[in-house]
Amino acid sequence: MNVEGKAAVITGGGTGVGRATVLDLARRGCAVLVNYSRSKDEAEQTAAEAAALGVKAIAVQADVAEDADCRRMMDTAEREFGRLDILVNNAGTTSFIKHDDLEAVQMEDWNRIFSTNLIGAFQCARAARRLLEASGNGEIVNVSSIAGVAGTGSSIPYCASKAAMNNMTVTLARVFAPKVRVNAIAPGFIDTRWLQKAFGEKYEEAVRQRENAMLLGKVLQPEDVSTAIVGVITGSDLMTGQVIVLDSGMLISNFSPR
Repeated sequence: MNVEGKAAVITGGGTGVGRATVLDLARRGCAVLVNYSRSKDEAEQTAAEAAALGVKAIAVQADVAEDADCRRMMDTAEREFGRLDILVNNAGTTSFIKHDDLEAVQMEDWNRIFSTNLIGAFQCARAARRLLEASGNGEIVNVSSIAGVAGTGSSIPYCASKAAMNNMTVTLARVFAPKVRVNAIAPGFIDTRWLQKAFGEKYEEAVRQRENAMLLGKVLQPEDVSTAIVGVITGSDLMTGQVIVLDSGMLISNFSPR
């Protein structure tokens, strides 16, 4: 897809991978709706930077776990852009719980993580369906994780939510075909403030540990993931239902931190 003149919704678009994706698409001439749940200042700044690149860009508050918010957000995209061609389901959350500490996992963890990571992505896709199909060449990219492939990550509920997203990617690819393609990117360790906060003073050690074990010797930056997302969107129009791992060779290095 040539994204110039097209329009995109990026959930969780104010920070990290979402922000990088917004700016990558804007540089290519794509109008962008920057969704946020709580990060208002960052989302508005990201939208302003995208607008400075010469495209229409707006920041819209919506909690993807709420179906009404998802529908309102897509209605806003239609009103502001007159179309919708791309949906990037990037919004996500987690709890940092050691996998063997089963008693620490509460029902609230399951409900919150699945409501955002999985149900939120479904609700956004459903709300965007009419507009994406009307585009005639629509694209959905779900931002998953290697946690959903290898069962290694911040917590068991998080791993399960991303595994379910991978499965849903395939199912939605069937449902949305042939007018809309649905794929997923499954990144590994990304250098973001999310993980910096989780590891605290041990963050630099965690990065070195992973870089030493990865085949390519580098952890991901948000821009690495956005490049892959945009690559899926702007690449072949004959790819759908695929989950693409992007992890600097972590999985095949036999490195499996919990």
